[in-house]
Amino acid sequence: MSSIDACRAQCVELSDRASQLELDTFVKSPSSLLERLRNDKEKLRFRLATYIATNPSVLPSVQSLISASASADRSAIGAALKIAEGRCTSTKPDAARKIRDFVQRIGDLNVQAGYSAAGDDTSGIPAQSQAKGPAQPSRGGALLEGEWKTKLADPFKPVPLPN
Repeated sequence: MSSIDACRAQCVELSDRASQLELDTFVKSPSSLLERLRNDKEKLRFRLATYIATNPSVLPSVQSLISASASADRSAIGAALKIAEGRCTSTKPDAARKIRDFVQRIGDLNVQAGYSAAGDDTSGIPAQSQAKGPAQPSRGGALLEGEWKTKLADPFKPVPLPN
């Protein structure tokens, strides 16, 4: 029955989920994530966000992680919570609400600062889903166009927005 609950709890597509082994390891020893990603705040943000978005029931382990982490890491943890909330908002609004309530209950200023700072920073969210999309134009060829990329493009032409 727990695997059924886990499937329903997931906010992200299968390809964006953390493996069950990673989740189990994190739940058993939350500080192992800090040891593995030594001082790499970016990796901590996105790995933890993936864990939470894969299964929001890992939040009690996030509480343990916060207790075991240095204050510098806590802002990255807050940002991870915000990113996970953003990933869950459209697919599982209840999970997003659970994450938001969790952040408010924590009361750790560093976590809340990281959470608030990540509010405007959605850099990791669309980039991952767009990278798999069809026909993503290369950034390097943006100034050149035509079949062989030999004609100079109009630098004032409006940039097409992703769907």
